Amino acid sequence: MQCPKCREVELSDVVLNGDLTSYHCEKCEGDWLSGERYQAWQNTQDRPKIVNTVLTNLDEVVEAAETDNKAALCPECRRYLSRVKVPVDQPFYLERCPECSGFWCDRREWDILQKLSLHTNLEYIFTSEWQQKVRDQQHSVSERQALIQKLGKDLAVEVFDLGKKLEANKNGDFAVAYLARQVTENS
Repeated sequence: MQCPKCREVELSDVVLNGDLTSYHCEKCEGDWLSGERYQAWQNTQDRPKIVNTVLTNLDEVVEAAETDNKAALCPECRRYLSRVKVPVDQPFYLERCPECSGFWCDRREWDILQKLSLHTNLEYIFTSEWQQKVRDQQHSVSERQALIQKLGKDLAVEVFDLGKKLEANKNGDFAVAYLARQVTENS
């Protein structure tokens, strides 16, 4: 079986995680997780449901592998691999074969997926539900950054804190309406 990124390099069997083995490329350091092997391993794991997509900053800066932007064919069935972005500080693409359900992890991506506790639910990352949650999260982050730019950090932090308090209060919507009137009437 040949590397889907380097194309001419033969993949070798390695232990990736406990009982999970992968086909590893010595040149680009990527790993092919056979769909069959991954599913068998996955069935032996505790798989907490991913309830949110808040991908925290990692303790380290991990640059995307040089091969991350390269299109690839499945090393098993030769179909093009589909890709989804994993939005961390330095985003990367996880790839999956739509035919045999295998996954390709470029150099160090498996390690990142483990740190984010996504490694036991890789197929979920490819669902429209998860992708929508990621877009919503990114929108929320952008909105908060814009508020900090417009109001300054100190006032923005006060607004964020007040927002949490109003959200927790059953009559918080009345306060929001009051504030909206105050701001628009005095503008």
